[in-house]
Amino acid sequence: MGINDMVFWSTGIMLLLLFLKVPVFVSLLAGSLFYFVSSPGIPQQIIVQRVISGIESIPLLAIPFFVAAGVFMNYSGVTKRVLQFAEALTGHWTGALAQVNVLLSALMGGLSGSNLADAAMEAKMLVPEMVKRGYSNEFSSVVTATSAMITPLIPPGIAMIIYGSIANVSIGKLFVAGLGPGILLTIALMILVSIMSKRRHYMPIRDKRLPGKEILRSIKVALLPLMLPVVIIGGIRLGIFTPTEAGAVAIVYALLLGILYREMSLREFAIGLKETLINTTSIMLIIGAASAFAWILTRERIPQIVTEIVITHVSNKYLFLAIVNIFLLIVGMFIEGNAAMIVLVPLLAPMASAYGIDEIHFAMVFIFNMAIGALSPPMGTLMFVTCGITKCPIGNFIKEAVPFYVLLVICLCLLTYIPILSTGIVNLIY
Repeated sequence: MGINDMVFWSTGIMLLLLFLKVPVFVSLLAGSLFYFVSSPGIPQQIIVQRVISGIESIPLLAIPFFVAAGVFMNYSGVTKRVLQFAEALTGHWTGALAQVNVLLSALMGGLSGSNLADAAMEAKMLVPEMVKRGYSNEFSSVVTATSAMITPLIPPGIAMIIYGSIANVSIGKLFVAGLGPGILLTIALMILVSIMSKRRHYMPIRDKRLPGKEILRSIKVALLPLMLPVVIIGGIRLGIFTPTEAGAVAIVYALLLGILYREMSLREFAIGLKETLINTTSIMLIIGAASAFAWILTRERIPQIVTEIVITHVSNKYLFLAIVNIFLLIVGMFIEGNAAMIVLVPLLAPMASAYGIDEIHFAMVFIFNMAIGALSPPMGTLMFVTCGITKCPIGNFIKEAVPFYVLLVICLCLLTYIPILSTGIVNLIY
């Protein structure tokens, strides 16, 4: 059996297990293990070393820190205050609760960093109220899942931390770059929700805009939580702390808010630690397993070989970006985003560099593709998490989501071919 054959079969085993809905980290490990067992000249203990070294990274320490900060924000009363602020701004719009849903995701994106946590939280908090007020369960579920896509784009998204650590790109710059795509998606979703709500006669929460004093009061209530992204980006840009240390700062900030608002008990603190442990473990298992598989691709020079083939046959960067988008959209339908990122970034980032594509711009295109994949059948994690809570049938969800998929592709094209949407704010700040 040749080396290329072994890589082919390892990849085939991994994909087959993923199709069979075997846990992602098990699928990745199985594919990697086949390669090592079939390669007598390679010590098999290397697979253990690669799994461990894959998670032994200082930048990756930011993941448990930001996960913990997001969890503690939910228990400290922050979510409730941010929700009140979102209602104050959009409560008089058509489809008000759906607009609140989108805006809350954008605001909480700067606090939680996890799209699944955001989707689960809003599915529990907002969807029952939306259904009670006449919104269909399918529409409510789709809005919740789609708006949760904003979370990995708004800093401090966990996807940015993983991408930056793999591709050796400044995580601080990625945090800033995420603001452009995050704002683009937020505005686009609010426009689509407004159009669909008018056609379906989804009513506002109130008839008139709130008086200026009421809006100001809601801003004051939510001001401290909303300052967290400013503190994080400002601290990183001024060199006060690194992105990893920013995660620790976020935890302290969340705990101080819990003390200030007097809404987080010791029991809830313990529950928050347990949730952090579970969420972090699931992410790190995938990262470790994917690191072993990425090592195989690197050892076999797959990135270099593919780069040479692509550069030979693809004439310009615009065609390259179109091919990458199609490829990543398909991959995202079947492979979990973090795993796909660890395996594919070492493969695709050098190609993008060879075409002269800005590394920050390409990072945002890649992360946006993975965010769409989390919503796409047959294995979209956001879709399953949201439908699992709202009891929405998957078939109904997919049918209702068609206009949203079209919108996401349009946003992806804008993000791909207008680099300033990703790099504009970065160039302004840095």
